[in-house]
Amino acid sequence: MPSTTFRADAVLFDMDGTLTDSIAAVEAAWGAVAVDLGLDPAEVIAATHGKRAIDNLAFYRPEINPHEMDAAVEAFEQSILDFADSFQKREARRRNSGGSSAGFSMRAGLDSGESTPALSDTSAFSHRGSHSTSTPSSSFSSSDPSTGLRRPSFATRLSDLLTSAIPENFDVPVFDESPDINYVGNDAQKEPVEAGIEAAWETETDSVDRSIRILPGVKDMIECIPDGRYAVATSGARTYAYGAMTCVGITPPPVTITADDKRLKAGKPARDPFLLAASCLGFDAKHCVVFEDSPSGIRAGVASGATVIAVCTSHERSKIEGCGAHFVVEDMRSVRCATEGEGAGMKLVFTVEH
Repeated sequence: MPSTTFRADAVLFDMDGTLTDSIAAVEAAWGAVAVDLGLDPAEVIAATHGKRAIDNLAFYRPEINPHEMDAAVEAFEQSILDFADSFQKREARRRNSGGSSAGFSMRAGLDSGESTPALSDTSAFSHRGSHSTSTPSSSFSSSDPSTGLRRPSFATRLSDLLTSAIPENFDVPVFDESPDINYVGNDAQKEPVEAGIEAAWETETDSVDRSIRILPGVKDMIECIPDGRYAVATSGARTYAYGAMTCVGITPPPVTITADDKRLKAGKPARDPFLLAASCLGFDAKHCVVFEDSPSGIRAGVASGATVIAVCTSHERSKIEGCGAHFVVEDMRSVRCATEGEGAGMKLVFTVEH
């Protein structure tokens, strides 16, 4: 297999989809937002991936006041960790009770406090947006480190279940074009449809393992890089970023740039997070390596001037090949790192198999 070797001063890692795999939990959290707003989960998930929660919430929930946004972001990102944790708690409960997964009811989970986080408002038709019965395929999936295979996309499964929740004789609702869009269909049909939507949500979210995992090759890569020569620059806020890394045994490095860092003027796809991370390490971003998985993050890395290595851990290769990355690999197992020299003059030597 051909390979390319080059040198750099430091490494700037994205987190989710690059170091950790919490895509299923993130998709579930944004899927909940989509269902609350009566939007297509697959479309919302695709639009939000790789971007800051603060930017996404400002777009989808413009009613949130600026002084309330920090709390809203923290609550949303805590919901990601809750989604990730809920499956493991339920599995432990099943094992302890001697029961099977098939016999577990959502209501039992609710009573025990170990359920999938519920929708904040299941009246999807009373919110802004339009109801869609299409089932677009999601380009997002999450990788199982033990097999190297991607876990199936939450968005596609949920969209299929939501579609099946709509009765065949249901009249497609009509919406006004005003800012306060209201459901104006047959009221007699509204209640069972909403119940079907919530049931589809609970069926899907209750059955999926959304636990956070470390991705292939990450542990070896981090262990090869000396302290002070790598940073994390993520679109996640502090609650989520530190929680996810700690969950998989990664110690957040001293330079961890999160989405709620007040020094940032803009998040990805702007280059600001990587420029700030490189500056905090004491290096020029042009002499750094960026590891990324999402189109917006790849573009941010390219804009910073860094050498960008894109990993196909959350997107199909075809979805990220045209984003400008210098190298596209399956995961970090295709990249080796060694050190050359000592002290301030030390260089990191990368070999990329491609």
